[in-house]
Amino acid sequence: MSRKHPVIAITGSSGAGTTTAKRAFENIFRREKIHAAVIEGDSLHSLDRMAFRAAAADAAKAGNNTFSHFGPEANHFDKIEGMFKQYGETGMCQRRYYVHSESEAVEHNKHFGLTNLTPGVFTPWEDIEKDSDLLFYEGLHGLAKNDQHDAAKYVDLGIGVVPVVNLEWIQKIHRDKAERGYSAEATVDTIMRRMPDYIKYITPQFSRTHINFQRVATVDTSNPFIARDIPTPDESFVVCRFRDPKGFDFPYMLSMIPNSFMSRANTMVVPGGKMSHTMEIILAPIMHDMIENKKK
Repeated sequence: MSRKHPVIAITGSSGAGTTTAKRAFENIFRREKIHAAVIEGDSLHSLDRMAFRAAAADAAKAGNNTFSHFGPEANHFDKIEGMFKQYGETGMCQRRYYVHSESEAVEHNKHFGLTNLTPGVFTPWEDIEKDSDLLFYEGLHGLAKNDQHDAAKYVDLGIGVVPVVNLEWIQKIHRDKAERGYSAEATVDTIMRRMPDYIKYITPQFSRTHINFQRVATVDTSNPFIARDIPTPDESFVVCRFRDPKGFDFPYMLSMIPNSFMSRANTMVVPGGKMSHTMEIILAPIMHDMIENKKK
């Protein structure tokens, strides 16, 4: 961990809603004039789209039907750890991007002076910008740990975004259909294939985070695979768990968030429609203190 060059990591599964937390941070960065070097979690996969499909097919032929993007075989846990460590020590590191779409391919080809980048591949590595205030990671494995590597020990602020699992599945099924054209059956197959790695490598990260935001639906999600709609924010609560509640001004936060309450000494519950607002209320003072400590 580093006071001079802090590392922030948002971690959550596919479809969990980490983008909401990312936007809350972006709003804070803009207001506080914080220059963050951004790392996209997808860029730390070890296999591009075609290589992953080939590896998954080979694994299936060998009787392994659980090969997934969640496990160490398809990710650079070593590079995540090394990136966080290097940035904490020097304020510099290298990054790359994963090309998701044709529009991103055009953008990255222009940036790197190339013509051969297409959806499903990685860009070349490059140095991050100089004089950044902090490193900001958003993805699957911001606090990843296994027998060989431990990225979590270099994270100064770890944020978990983790809806209750049925709600997470509903969100993923609907997102994959709307954005990627996948059928519900194809997404369910993906969920089943990923489950062992989800349990072993995703879930444990939420015990290493400093704050977790967990959305809980107040409508029936007992069978997520037939749900026609994603529960709306107003049909849910968000459970905010603080690993160490010391130093947080809970009376102030409760006064700023209507209909919020404390369910435990380290747990605040807020209306689902106030999730983004709550994140900014909680995170803005942390960011302010982090930058002030950096200046010292």
